[in-house]
This record gives sequence, structure tokens and C-alpha cells, in this order.
Amino acid sequence: MSVSRVILGISGASGAALGLSVARQLNDLGVEIDLVTSNAATRTLREECGPDAHETLKALVTRTHAIDNIGASIASGSVPVCGMIVAPCSMRSLAAIANGLDDNLLTRAASVQLKERRRLILLAREAPLTLAHLRNMTAATEQGTIILPPVPAFYLKPKEVAEVVGQIAARAVDLLGMAAPTAKQWSSEIVT
Repeated sequence: MSVSRVILGISGASGAALGLSVARQLNDLGVEIDLVTSNAATRTLREECGPDAHETLKALVTRTHAIDNIGASIASGSVPVCGMIVAPCSMRSLAAIANGLDDNLLTRAASVQLKERRRLILLAREAPLTLAHLRNMTAATEQGTIILPPVPAFYLKPKEVAEVVGQIAARAVDLLGMAAPTAKQWSSEIVT
């Protein structure tokens, strides 16, 4: 696919650094990024990543869209994009996506990816999981969503949180299938 445009959704779940890392990695690949953040995400970015995190994020993207702007370009399937990553994805956003509740731009853009058969990757952030969470994950997966829980690749022996976050974000970007994989890959030489 020649389109190099991706939608990045950031919901209010803990793990805002994941969204920042995805934005950095897509930016490094020269990808156009359409950003939509929930109201809770703005707060989480500030609390977890610092007071300037939202401004840092906006500097990495091509376009920002207000969460309540259902008329934004990314609410239409006629706008060509490679797919969408929601990083992190709250259980509220997951439930809305799984059940077709297009009540804001983030969930509407996600539904558009599903109806257009494009990649939708959700970095679902919650633990432990309730039966409702699991059922929503199943429903979303049955529709074509890729659920990517932000689980560390312990076999890579990361030394700091930034390495863990970067690896998870790279896996999400790789799942879009736009470019050669950038995430560190398993190798039997890693184990000593």
C-alpha cells in the first residue's frame, strides 16, 4: 500500500508513554499521523509523562482532531489510511469499539477501520481483566481488531522502562505492515 498515513488514538488508560512512543516511531518512518486523544488521555499524559507531554505529542503528528469532531476526515472510510493504533486503549474505549458505539471520534475512527477492513491495533491496558473485558476483547477480535496487550518482552532483558515501552510501540507499528519490522526480534542467541 502506498498510503503512509496512520490514525493514532490515545485514550485515558494508564500507559500514555506508549502513545508518545508510537508517535515518535511513526514520525521517524515519515508517516503522516492523525491524532485523536480522549479528554482523559490529556490528563494521563500530563500526570504520567509530564506537563509538556501533550505539546510534545502534538509536535510529532501531522494533524490533530478534537474528540468530539465526528465530522473530521478520519471519521470517513473515503479517507485512505493504513490503519489505526490506539495506545493505550482503555476498557471503556475497547467496549465502545467492540460494540459499535461510535460516540466520539476515537471510537468512530476505529469503527471505520473495521468496516474498511483496515488494521486496528488496540494496546488494551487493564489488569486483572473482568469477564466483560475478555468478552469485549473477543468481540473486537472477531471483527478483525488486533489486541496487543502491552506486555514486556522479558527475553530481551530490558534495563529500563523506556526500552519496554519502545519495544511494545515498535510491535504495534510493525503490525500495521507498512515497513520492514523495527521491533527487536527473538533470537536464540539472546538467551545465555
